[in-house]
Amino acid sequence: MPELPEVETVRRGLAGLILHRQITKVTSLCDKSLQIAPADISRLVTGATIAGVRRRAKMLMIDLTGGYTLLIHLKMTGQLVYRGDQAWAAGHPNDSMIGELPDKSTRTIFELSGGGKLFFNDQRKFGWIKLYPTGEVMQLASIVKLGPEPLSGDPWREFLPRLRRHQKSRIKTAILDQTVLAGVGNI
Repeated sequence: MPELPEVETVRRGLAGLILHRQITKVTSLCDKSLQIAPADISRLVTGATIAGVRRRAKMLMIDLTGGYTLLIHLKMTGQLVYRGDQAWAAGHPNDSMIGELPDKSTRTIFELSGGGKLFFNDQRKFGWIKLYPTGEVMQLASIVKLGPEPLSGDPWREFLPRLRRHQKSRIKTAILDQTVLAGVGNI
């Protein structure tokens, strides 16, 4: 399971590579991984420009012009690999990070203006990419219930009362609960 620091590293790396690039083509090699209707890919994703790259807990958010956001969860074995003017990869380490792509773990390919490609690879097919209106992303039930972000604001103010609700739990169980503190994992 990717941990918050790993996903934040992915976010920072992507922001430096794909920001302000247009998505010129999307190729889905696994419907389970790219959970967006083909018509919506054509209408809302292809032709859009990447306006921002954000993170909430262990989820990446790629904001697109046109008011939509790609929500990405790498789960256990997901990775994002950029090939173009630079080579960059982050996520679960394996040969796909340095090998020829696409390969057997490639699930989705985003072709970008300037000749770059962003590969979403996932050996076990647990990770996913979904599309939501940007204004609705932070209101999704899976995001609303998350605890405070440990890397921003004052997480202690919100964390301690949430932790106190788990006084009879083992500390590991309480800390791994994403409603107590967002992004903490088992590694």
